Amino acid sequence: MPLLIHEFSIQGIDIINQSVHCVIMFDKLLRAVENLNAFDTGQELSEHTAPFDALVLLLEGKAEITISGTAFHLKAGEAIVMPANDPHALLATSRFKMLLTMIKEKETK
Repeated sequence: MPLLIHEFSIQGIDIINQSVHCVIMFDKLLRAVENLNAFDTGQELSEHTAPFDALVLLLEGKAEITISGTAFHLKAGEAIVMPANDPHALLATSRFKMLLTMIKEKETK
């Protein structure tokens, strides 16, 4: 069943390591962290993991995205989900821009 979003608020926008970083709260239940990144040909993001699913949408160019040892070749307009806790890495096969969306449950106290 789709999640219907009734309201959202932007918690903050920063530039971190030459990347636009935006935190958005949805319905006080979820928060999304949006990162807009640009890579030059040959630049890479080494293998790492994250504790939440992440959606990568290529806005321009081409990239190789490796998830759990399997390489995927994406071009502008294509997207892929990197599952939580799976090792993943990025390599710019041409100059590219991507929007990375990480959805997290709101922390409960």
